[in-house]
Amino acid sequence: MKGSCGGGTFCFSSESVSMGHPDKVADQISDAVLDSLLEHDPDARVAVETLVTTGLIVLAGEVTVHNQAAEKALSKVEDTARRTVREIGYDDPTTGFDYRSCAVLRALHSQSADISRGVTSDSATQKEQGAGDQGLMFGYACDETSGLMPMPIHLARQIIARITEVREKGIIRWLRPDAKSQVSVEYQDDQPVGLRAIVLSTQHTEEALDDPNDPEAHMSDAARCTLIQEVIRPVVQRECPALWSDDIEFHINPTGRFVIGGPHGDAGLTGRKIIVDTYGGWGRHGGGAFSGKDASKVDRSAAYMARHIAKNIVAAKLARRCEIQLAYAIGVAEPVSIRVDTFGTGDAPDEALTEVVRTVFKPLTPRGIIEYLKLKRPIYLSTARYGHFGRTGAGLTWEETNRVGDLQRAVKGLVART
Repeated sequence: MKGSCGGGTFCFSSESVSMGHPDKVADQISDAVLDSLLEHDPDARVAVETLVTTGLIVLAGEVTVHNQAAEKALSKVEDTARRTVREIGYDDPTTGFDYRSCAVLRALHSQSADISRGVTSDSATQKEQGAGDQGLMFGYACDETSGLMPMPIHLARQIIARITEVREKGIIRWLRPDAKSQVSVEYQDDQPVGLRAIVLSTQHTEEALDDPNDPEAHMSDAARCTLIQEVIRPVVQRECPALWSDDIEFHINPTGRFVIGGPHGDAGLTGRKIIVDTYGGWGRHGGGAFSGKDASKVDRSAAYMARHIAKNIVAAKLARRCEIQLAYAIGVAEPVSIRVDTFGTGDAPDEALTEVVRTVFKPLTPRGIIEYLKLKRPIYLSTARYGHFGRTGAGLTWEETNRVGDLQRAVKGLVART
């Protein structure tokens, strides 16, 4: 049967969603608000959650700012939310959700004093900035792609990036912003050897139906072929041409039609796409979402740092696969644990690599991470689109592989001493 894996092989599937997916709309609004505040107050404390549904945006959470410019930006969060929705592409009131007509409700208040006392440094008492909450964060990297990401999530994201491109450029006129992709990759000996199935569901106008005047009509075969030829095929042939074959099973809008979509079709919430945001299910996840949170929240900053460490280890060819776990206690600066797992692919024992990480990347305190990765800048809206990892671009410091030489020297020195 197509799509099945056996006989020494296995399949792994990952999904991605477009910027017009309801949950991603919420993520982008939360991060747009965060950026608008960090632009004027790098020390702003922000934890903003967003809900979107038919004709409505709700903003809730905790915000503390420290100057008048940031207070003015905070007073304009409604404008920030509307501008973000417009940039996504929801500008047609007939879709049930558009930037002009939707209502925006806000329920924002200042950060709890009990939390603030744990995460605020004090030079008088030499108290170090502590973690904003307890929790565990993971970072992952592997050598399957040039971005050192697993192949399934990489392809799923590239397909979403391509469908957004053809929509925004008008190459396919009947596309609307909401879309989802899913890619199933066949592995043998832990290496990608084929594509078993690709799923692509995208919101569209009636123009894509086999009978635009029939309310029960399905997407036409011609429209499905257009999506394969204009969206999927170019991505696969650019990223992994050897994996393209006639055996790939395509599921294009498998329900038949997707006219009703976006927040009108499903409510969206910040933080519900944490696997899409990270490694597509391949690496572990600690459970904490990213969007709408400033870097004092280790859910975000420590996850970025863990990715940076894992990526540098793989880039240094010290392992083919690497996962880093960092764990923190609220109000405590130093991590309570650090773990390296190379899944048997490391050139040195995991325990030795853990000690190397402690040496090369210290301090792994919230303040140390924030300063090292320069996380007080307004850079976060772009991360809410197409994933937080495996990308290049200005400001994505956690994707830099600038510690390769340090790691190689540290491992060499450790081996020499033993």
